[in-house]
Order: sequence, then C-alpha cells, then structure tokens
Amino acid sequence: MVFRIFRSGGHERLERIEDKLLQMLADDRKVFDMAMSALLGDVDPHEVNDPIRSTDSRVNEMEREIRRELVVHASVAGAIETPAILIYMSIVKDIERIGDYAKNLVDLALDGANFADGPDHEEWREVTEKLSAFISSTAEVFRDRDQGRVRHLLTEGDELLTRFDDAVSAMVSGEDQRPYAVARALALRYLKRVLAHLMNVLTSVVMPVHLLDYFDEDPEDRDDRGGRKKG
Repeated sequence: MVFRIFRSGGHERLERIEDKLLQMLADDRKVFDMAMSALLGDVDPHEVNDPIRSTDSRVNEMEREIRRELVVHASVAGAIETPAILIYMSIVKDIERIGDYAKNLVDLALDGANFADGPDHEEWREVTEKLSAFISSTAEVFRDRDQGRVRHLLTEGDELLTRFDDAVSAMVSGEDQRPYAVARALALRYLKRVLAHLMNVLTSVVMPVHLLDYFDEDPEDRDDRGGRKKG
C-alpha cells in the first residue's frame, strides 16, 4: 500500500507531521467531549466555550504548520513522494474540521439547548461515548496502520451514519416530536460530519489516494470503488 511504504521510509519530517496529526486528534477528542458535556447538561457551556475555542485555535495552527512542512518536504523529496504528501494534505483538513463541529455543538448549548432531561438522554450519552471512542480508535489505527481494524471501524461508522440519518428523518416527518427537535437535528448533522471526517482519515490506511474522500458520501450514494457495494 502506497502510504504504508512511505511511512516506513524513516523520514524525520514526516514523522514529525504524524506526531502533530495525532496531537490534533487528541485535541479533537478533548473539544468534542467538552462540547457534548455542555449539551448533555454536565457542565455550563459558558465554562467550556473558551477552552474549546482556544484548543481549536491550536489545532488550526498545527494544520498550518503541517501544510508548510509538507510544502518543504515536496520541494526536497520530489515527485516520488507525491502520493504520501497528497494523503497528508487531505487528512489534515479532515482532522482540523472536527474542532469546527465541536464549536457548532457548544454553540447549540450556548443558545439554550439542553438534552439532560429529554427522554432520549441515555441515547445521547451512548452516542457521545461511541463517537469519543471512535476518535481515539482512529488515532490508534492511523498510527499503527492496522488495516484489519480499519475495516471493522468503517463498518461501525456506517451503522452510526445510518442511525443518525434515521433519527433526523423521524424528526422531519413528525414521527419524533420530543423537545429540542431543531437542536437535536442539527447536533446529529454535526455528529455525522465528525464521523465522516474520521472515516476519511481511516481510508488513508486502506485506500489509494483518489478514494480518500470516499466516505463524504452517504452509504447509499457510494459506488463500489472502495470495495463496499451498496445494499
């Protein structure tokens, strides 16, 4: 696999870049957990708003640093490492976007949304725990290039994407009339985008460069280019 070969080349600059990517994912999990804690009523959203935004600013700065280092590496390494450079350029943006959605989530809490007392409170806790763990698992799998575990996570991710879509559809159709329908629908959309970006990072371990954004599509809209046929 192309990315795996370049990873084993021992390039110090690429190793530094990987360390920064893993730090970005760790920060992403931190801001995600804080944002969801605010929505679930565990903390005052005003108390976590500044930490979320300052951590996200650090993630943004690391993204810029990585892009600068990749430009330097491209000028030194030449065309032979273009595939690896393209992969890093793609996934660093996916990782950076997760912090943006954490800010969107805490904004819902700042606007008054609170899922603490709703009948689906435990469902939100379950989803939060699953997605928080998914961020950590993505970092581990990316670090280890664990292709077998990637495929398990992609399957789990697709199941969550379908679950999010079904929940939003129930709200739109009027089948689900529980409180905070607008906030819950928006939160689910944000969670879906967080998950899709994580799945794009995972594809860097098992798919060629031209399929890196394969999971930007909903499961039913994908073709079989990634070896995962529509049902």
